[in-house]
Amino acid sequence: MNVQTGGGRGSRRKPMAEINVVPYIDVSLVLLIIFMITTPLLQTGVDVELPQAEAKTVDPAQEPPVIVSIKADGSFFVDVGNHEDVPIEAAELSGKVMGAIQEKPGRPVLIRGDKSVDYGKVITVMAALKQAGVPSVGLMTSPMDE
Repeated sequence: MNVQTGGGRGSRRKPMAEINVVPYIDVSLVLLIIFMITTPLLQTGVDVELPQAEAKTVDPAQEPPVIVSIKADGSFFVDVGNHEDVPIEAAELSGKVMGAIQEKPGRPVLIRGDKSVDYGKVITVMAALKQAGVPSVGLMTSPMDE
């Protein structure tokens, strides 16, 4: 009598109908760790103590804004959307911002001034940007402490 047990040469395996998700979980975990490490590094910039006010936040889906920073000592810095504050002279400020606006029209321009900066310096920068043709200039604040 010849009995076959299914483990012989002629038997076939049944195809597996399940997806192996372990590699996807591994890749997701590695990406999560990479993003957790790099995100704080991308958010560095010039230390400016912003005044506090209740205002709505900028929509993150928009094009990154051009940010003009004014430190407490009166020095100027420009971030044209690459999250890198570059020191700049007051005479070069409007030209640099206009170059970024012409590159990508419709970009918002924000001024981030330290709360101890003279109000006249902030107004001078706003006037220079308006005179250079920037359609709208906003002021950055930090949220109110509750």
